[in-house]
Amino acid sequence: MDCRPRGWRCLGPEIPKGRGELRDQPPRGNQYGGPDPLSGMPPLADFGRRLLARIIDALLIAIPLGLLEWATSDRWVYETRSGEDTSDVISRAYSGSGLAWNLIGIVAYLAYDTIMLKRDGRTVGKKLLNLRVAMLNDGSVPTTSAALARTAVLWLPALLCCPCLWQIVLIITILTDKPYKQGLHDKAGKTVVVSTAP
Repeated sequence: MDCRPRGWRCLGPEIPKGRGELRDQPPRGNQYGGPDPLSGMPPLADFGRRLLARIIDALLIAIPLGLLEWATSDRWVYETRSGEDTSDVISRAYSGSGLAWNLIGIVAYLAYDTIMLKRDGRTVGKKLLNLRVAMLNDGSVPTTSAALARTAVLWLPALLCCPCLWQIVLIITILTDKPYKQGLHDKAGKTVVVSTAP
């Protein structure tokens, strides 16, 4: 039985007579090509708890780093001379010890999130609010590569160039994504955030 119009070569399964679909086709359910993975998982986390967990995690890293930097660096103290414009002040703030502290911050945020997520899918903030990061396809704990991809998209743009703008972009993507409430960082790691509350 030919599965294509005359002159076409058949490369896949045949089209059964009387049906407009291919045989042995997996059920459609999600954007990654498999059945709906949420069918056996806990409910998706609500946005407010996700945001609060992220704030807790950010403060857990920012406060100790800020105190260490304040005690060991003069990055935040600059005398301006008349005629000096803002770009000169910013250039000095992000060179020398300022650049070193930026790199230390990047490593700290990436390491914290990646290690915590690959261990059990939960950071300190997520544990406090009964949330967990899960792989979208099967609900398992994120692999190292998934956790690192998720963390890199979450933190690198914010730490390198545009902290306020990047956080707004992530918030908008979480609030508008259907049906999995994924931010860009979740999409990068192919993860979702679920509630673990009883």
